[in-house]
Amino acid sequence: MARTARYVENEIKIALELVTRAKTLQELRQGQSILLPVLTGATLDTTAEILGLSRDRVCVLRRRFSELAETSSITIRERRGGRHRELLSIEEEKAFLAPWVEKAEAGGVLVVPPIHLAFQDLVGHEVPKSTVYRLLARHGWRKVTPDTRHPKSDAASQEEFKKNSLISSQKR
Repeated sequence: MARTARYVENEIKIALELVTRAKTLQELRQGQSILLPVLTGATLDTTAEILGLSRDRVCVLRRRFSELAETSSITIRERRGGRHRELLSIEEEKAFLAPWVEKAEAGGVLVVPPIHLAFQDLVGHEVPKSTVYRLLARHGWRKVTPDTRHPKSDAASQEEFKKNSLISSQKR
């Protein structure tokens, strides 16, 4: 037989308040993962089925709730997603790219190695080139390559030229 979940009165109050004030689905499910077993005696599998989550995810929600209850905090900060290892904020990145934007607007060709070196100097340690490429992509920069044909070319006149010109490589 499975163990029943045991919670102290304070944890139940926090869970009720969490469900009442929930602004996100994550907060609501976290509170419900505590309240369902307490109020209805539901097992872990039943709770997971009711919430539409996997059994493992319910365990994670309960564990994070117990961390919250220890600090008596009701706000939940989701750990997944976002820029947890960012080197610079978005505003700092824009300020870093400003001189490079001026060079690009003046018609200069920009290459990544000098930007990479300047970025490493700014953050104070080595970073892979892919970090700089992601930085540039994040701010809408892209690699510009030459077109395969001239924009003013005319296919019809090229075909006419091929038909009417002398072929110099013909054998005489």
